[in-house]
Amino acid sequence: MTTNISKCINTILVKERELPVTALAEEMRSLVQRWHYERRTEAEKCKTQLTPSVETLLSKQYQLSMRMRLDPASDTLYTILDGDKNGVVDLQARTCSYRRFQLEQLPCAHAMIAIQHSKRYVYDF
Repeated sequence: MTTNISKCINTILVKERELPVTALAEEMRSLVQRWHYERRTEAEKCKTQLTPSVETLLSKQYQLSMRMRLDPASDTLYTILDGDKNGVVDLQARTCSYRRFQLEQLPCAHAMIAIQHSKRYVYDF
């Protein structure tokens, strides 16, 4: 499946494009309504605050963080020691010197170890 929504809809509605504009609009409305219903139904099954794919990602980040060490500079600023690579995490600014925390807007492995050390809740980030 493509990430471009217009290409996705065009691919799905190939036959419907031959219909009059009002019938085409109704088909598109029906399609979007069905997608919304399916996603809402799937979301209602979630037992956590985040989607299963994000939970899996956070779990992987947690596992990676287990091999790291940290050196706290303050309550929110930490130096992360990851083998031969060192980085800095600022929990207050929600930044990591590797920029993954900023780019994904989710705690990376470096941020995970800092969050654990600070005894904060990962879902707050």
